[in-house]
Amino acid sequence: MVRTSGSQPAIGRIDIDKESSFYGLLPAFRRLAQRLKLLAEARDASEPDPNGFPGLTITKSELARLLEREPGETAFTGDDVLFDGPLLDPSDNANSELMWLAREYELSTFDLDVILLALATELDLSYERVFGYLQDDITSKRPTVDLTLNLLCPSTRDRQIGLTHFLPDGPLIRHELLQLDSDQKRSILGRELRLDEGIVNLLLGVNSLDSRLAGSCQLVESTVSLPEVPIDSELKRALQVLTTQEDIRLHFRGPASTAKRQTAEALAGQTGSRLLIVVDIEQALPVAPDFDQSLRLILREARFRHAILYFENVDVLLSEERAVTYRQFLKALNGAASTIVMSGEKPLGSSLRMYEVQFRVPDFTQRRNSWEANLSRHNVKIDAEILDSLAGSFRLTSSEIETAVTAAIDRAHWRAAEQSVDDPLTAQPTLQDLFASARARSSHNLGRFARKMELKYEWADLVLPADQLAQLGEICSRYRNQHVVYGNWGFGRKLSLGRGLSALFSGHPGTGKTMAAEVIANQLLLDLYKIDLSQVVSKYIGETEKSLNSIFQEAQASNSILFFDEADALFGKRSEVKDAHDRYANIEVSYLLQKMEEYDGIAILATNFRKNIDEAFLRRLQVIIDFPFPDEDERRRIWEVVFPREAPIAADVDFGVLARTIRLAGGNLKNIALAAAFFAASDGGVIGKQHVANATRREYQKLGQSWSDSDL
Repeated sequence: MVRTSGSQPAIGRIDIDKESSFYGLLPAFRRLAQRLKLLAEARDASEPDPNGFPGLTITKSELARLLEREPGETAFTGDDVLFDGPLLDPSDNANSELMWLAREYELSTFDLDVILLALATELDLSYERVFGYLQDDITSKRPTVDLTLNLLCPSTRDRQIGLTHFLPDGPLIRHELLQLDSDQKRSILGRELRLDEGIVNLLLGVNSLDSRLAGSCQLVESTVSLPEVPIDSELKRALQVLTTQEDIRLHFRGPASTAKRQTAEALAGQTGSRLLIVVDIEQALPVAPDFDQSLRLILREARFRHAILYFENVDVLLSEERAVTYRQFLKALNGAASTIVMSGEKPLGSSLRMYEVQFRVPDFTQRRNSWEANLSRHNVKIDAEILDSLAGSFRLTSSEIETAVTAAIDRAHWRAAEQSVDDPLTAQPTLQDLFASARARSSHNLGRFARKMELKYEWADLVLPADQLAQLGEICSRYRNQHVVYGNWGFGRKLSLGRGLSALFSGHPGTGKTMAAEVIANQLLLDLYKIDLSQVVSKYIGETEKSLNSIFQEAQASNSILFFDEADALFGKRSEVKDAHDRYANIEVSYLLQKMEEYDGIAILATNFRKNIDEAFLRRLQVIIDFPFPDEDERRRIWEVVFPREAPIAADVDFGVLARTIRLAGGNLKNIALAAAFFAASDGGVIGKQHVANATRREYQKLGQSWSDSDL
């Protein structure tokens, strides 16, 4: 007999809410319980166990009975058991998900009964004890193929036919709805059945993705409608027309900062399920050997849930080394029964029929209107000039602008609270708050070749001739007025490239090239990223271009100034072509200048030797500024600004004498001032003439030159 403890529910008496979609399977489970009882009684009658250790012992009489059986004989023979047909009767208003599976995968009644039997242990652990008892193995807690055939097949012929359903070409195994345990030591009859996790989730109404997809996939329920998405009205109308079709393929192409994912969510909102499965291809690739399996699981989850699939970062599949994976990806999508959206920046070049949907960053007017609308919503009033500056400096989407405005207001409130203002929530954001929040919304993933610089210098710190100062001011003015010239005055329609601003700063080391870049960034309230070209240039053909392309791709979303230091590492003396390597080096230079022309922001090259740059290259730059070696008057002004106001300076330090006798560039003079301060800190606490002399001698030693205190 089957023994059940008081703490476990009896088989066939499962308490399920009538509102549950699983409620329709109860009649089938009651039939299963009846059949299990009959099989147990038949086993008890033919296999008495006087020792009380089922599954662990075998008696002589049981051995004799087993040897007398015909091979493949069914457990239900003659009139011993009443076999009353399939467990599942569609007239019972059975589980709708199970019926959907039957239609989608063309499953037979036998297949559905197998699924029902394998599902039993997922619903009630009592079945594990029953299966172990009936299979004469206490460790076998799931139904085996043999037990399944005994329960579902009324004749030996039916049993033989039923066995074919567990072969690799059977729909249950072929579609990976059911798995047989991997114990190869057992025959197929002795192997246990296990429903795939996704099938269990579907039938039990579990609202989560297969755990094998954790880390690379996310199930999102749409909360946004298409009219709410910040994209062009023409694009919205086109998407509404396209999505009336079933199982379409869309390629959302555009910068990462645009509202591509939000648009995909809105499209999901138009479907009955309102579900979107977001797949990060970059996260899925580390498990490349299982990529094909993951794709099958992903496509099946979308099919189960009638969800739209959204593949992010598809561009990572477009490299040469991943060509095989990309073909594998396209092949898997080809027969998918779901609407699929792929997101990236590059053209796919796919053999699939798909609609390419271009997503562009809002233009200046759209960005300005968005800033104005969001600020007005919070009763923040700013000048039109500041609105122009914000819209022109930061290529943000509407949602990013909304977040930036909220963050700027929060910064103002926090600062007011720190200052113990009576009502901090009335504080208005400053220009610095708005720009800082806008910078925070920009991408800062410029890779290992770039370093964000701390901006310390302003116009007063920069000592240059009047014409060079004027040119630097023109760069700032030109950047601020791009929207007027390119937009209002129509010059943008005449230019396919060159809308950004490319500049060359040339001059001896220490003449102020880096400081000038910092001053420009400070003036425009933009971030400055310094890229060391000596680290970017590679001896391997093609690697330099890959690094440069990566930098500029990330820079498009950074809204930053790019400062390429040590440009001599790329230019050098390579303009004169003497061999194949020089010819390729010129290709690298051309590629850098091309990317600078395509960049919409400010890109600055710094070189120590302008004469080494070919004139053909110079013509492609919009601004060229030579930083001269400072004359005596300029050196005096440098000495006057290089010491902070707080620094104690003795009366014997004469800036005029220092300017006349120490003929070095501004960078060297800064080093001398700092070293003199440290000498003074350990010797009286006041910076005197001798401290400056000692520091000067050390600086000349670094340059490989001699210096005598008498010179000072």
